[in-house]
Amino acid sequence: MSTPFEERSGVVPCGTPWGQWYQTLEEVFIEVQVPPGTRAQDIQCGLQSRHVALAVGGREILKGKLFDSTIADEGTWTLEDRKMVRIVLTKTKRDAANCWTSLLESEYAADPWVQDQMQRKLTLERFQKENPGFDFSGAEISGNYTKGGPDFSTLEK
Repeated sequence: MSTPFEERSGVVPCGTPWGQWYQTLEEVFIEVQVPPGTRAQDIQCGLQSRHVALAVGGREILKGKLFDSTIADEGTWTLEDRKMVRIVLTKTKRDAANCWTSLLESEYAADPWVQDQMQRKLTLERFQKENPGFDFSGAEISGNYTKGGPDFSTLEK
């Protein structure tokens, strides 16, 4: 079995005061740094289709309306090494044209350069998915890649 695309090619993170978030074609990952020694019972995490809420030790870290919809019952959170909470959300729309520009509707937006890099990454991931025999993990892309790049599905093979 091959290594997932994001593991081979790296991720394009968007830094935040509490950690970072990044995305693939299918998922959004949120990594929140918490005090060392944090226990799972100290964490309150609510995941809904369009909302996320995270509190640690009664202190709210993250709360708000997500940029786009997710599949609520597929969202998960884990506490890693008792110092980081990782939240994984499954996007409802899973294509390169659905590149989130921010984590929440009104907060944690990617700056223009990071947004551009995220879109390039999702477009390459789309190409990888459409052409499983090729490795696009080290590829560079230029030209028309906004909204997932050109649509070649109607071309004759």
